[in-house]
Amino acid sequence: MTSSSGTPAGTPAGTPAGTQRFLVALDFDETIINESSDLAVVRALPGQRLPDWLRSSYREGHYNEHMQKVLGYMAERGVSRDAMRAALEGIPPAPGLLSLFGFLQSRRQDFEVVLVSDANAFFIETWLQHAGVRPLFHRIFTNPASFDASGRLVLRPFHSHSCPGCPDNMCKQAVLRDHVALRQRERGAAPFHRVFYVGDGANDVCPVLVLGTRDTAFPRREFPMHRLLRNQDPKVQAHVVPWDTGEDIVDCLKKVLEER
Repeated sequence: MTSSSGTPAGTPAGTPAGTQRFLVALDFDETIINESSDLAVVRALPGQRLPDWLRSSYREGHYNEHMQKVLGYMAERGVSRDAMRAALEGIPPAPGLLSLFGFLQSRRQDFEVVLVSDANAFFIETWLQHAGVRPLFHRIFTNPASFDASGRLVLRPFHSHSCPGCPDNMCKQAVLRDHVALRQRERGAAPFHRVFYVGDGANDVCPVLVLGTRDTAFPRREFPMHRLLRNQDPKVQAHVVPWDTGEDIVDCLKKVLEER
């Protein structure tokens, strides 16, 4: 893997650099959690739904633009930070993902774990802290978010990029390539023997294209990422292992450790 342009940004977990041999990168919405956080937070609204005019205003590839409208509407309706937090904390994890986290926690000497998501920092940090798994993540790569003086949650794009197939605010391939290049500079030589990418959505295909023949892509079975990879695009060099539960991923990672 080679570095792309741009400087990686994220949230350090406070874990010192170790000798981890493997990198695990995970998406958030419908991968770590079992639904979209964008939809779940709407349950904090009176009536628990957006008006039709606002739902239909979404344009593919313009996440930040649409969510700014949604969050502005929620602020106008008096939805508080605490109400949003409660809605986010109520999202269930995807099946078996807490088992995967338990396994990764038990093998922290082997695995460095990062999160790459087109959601936003407030949604992700809220859920991870509530679930008690935030310390597992070495970095979180997502759209910055903060509350302004009026109590409105304001999002900023993660970065700019030139990838024509990704949302205008995030190319996950660029994020992954930059992180691996950064860790190579920090640690010297090849930072990871293998990279594992876990996702579900169409925007999780782009990072898979930079994986090598020893790496593995884990698409959630019958979700868009899986359907797009099913034809085994010749540009995809990585192993493709669909998953239904986190235990499926654990089984694969255990085999990798046994092969060392």
